[in-house]
Amino acid sequence: MLKLDAITLKQLRALRSISEQGSITAASEALHLTAPAVHAQLRALEAALDCRLLVRSGARGATLTAEGKAVLEAAEAVENRLAACGELIRALRSGRTGVVVLGVVSTGKYFAPGLVARIARAFPEIEVILRIGNRDAIIASLQSNTIDLAIMGRPPMSPAVSAHVLGPHPHVLIAAPDHPLAARRDFSAAELLAQTFIAREPGSGTRTLMTRYLDRIGDGAPYRMIEMGTNETVKQAVIARLGVALISQHTVTEELNSGRLVALRHAGLPIERKWFLLHREDLDLTPAKRQVFDLIEGLNGEFLPVLERPLAVAS
Repeated sequence: MLKLDAITLKQLRALRSISEQGSITAASEALHLTAPAVHAQLRALEAALDCRLLVRSGARGATLTAEGKAVLEAAEAVENRLAACGELIRALRSGRTGVVVLGVVSTGKYFAPGLVARIARAFPEIEVILRIGNRDAIIASLQSNTIDLAIMGRPPMSPAVSAHVLGPHPHVLIAAPDHPLAARRDFSAAELLAQTFIAREPGSGTRTLMTRYLDRIGDGAPYRMIEMGTNETVKQAVIARLGVALISQHTVTEELNSGRLVALRHAGLPIERKWFLLHREDLDLTPAKRQVFDLIEGLNGEFLPVLERPLAVAS
């Protein structure tokens, strides 16, 4: 009767050494054990497998039976898997490999894929999983510990996070190039509030910023707002002259550079914010996560989109 749970690595290594050295005596010298100890390991292995593994063949020394060859093949596979496991453990502990889940708010999706590509080139054995969502979704993922690192604007109050500034995150008021306010350098708050505003869904940080700005300049006066689900639809709605929108400059850099959109000048614009890289304060980063964190932080925001001509700030 087979007793596979009774097999030990010492027994398998004894069999392998006997096969390589040709005798129990030679194997004992290679293993730095006594011959009786090696013989005991062999007998225990044969008892566990209920068969003979070795036969003595005179001048040829000890040779393996068919069963012995099968066990030796399995023993070599075990040794190879253990060696690979050891290398993987060393790689994990050094940060050369691992899995990192990076959460980025929706306004960052225009630079996030390029950033992930840079990480992949720097650490080809680290798998980076990118998850995009609005501010509320990214905060919820931090709370449930389903993302490791996050890139967003204002850090949340909960959960407590360790946050590091990556670079500037300006927000601009965009309009179509032929919009009546596009060519004007000065217009009143009342004229601005008379426009239709294209806004993201509730829970979006951009929407919160826009409503705060309009409430401040209008002292609580009402304004018309149309909700859109993505930054792309917001941009297309503005290009189609459905209204104007306050949006992250980094989501419209290409359109501003090409002239498909313009940034309106008004007091307090652009609204200057910061991009932050953060992780939960109560959780330690694994070596792989630390490698990715340090790389992103060390780039100092150079992956952020850049305008060909900086925007003028209205007085």
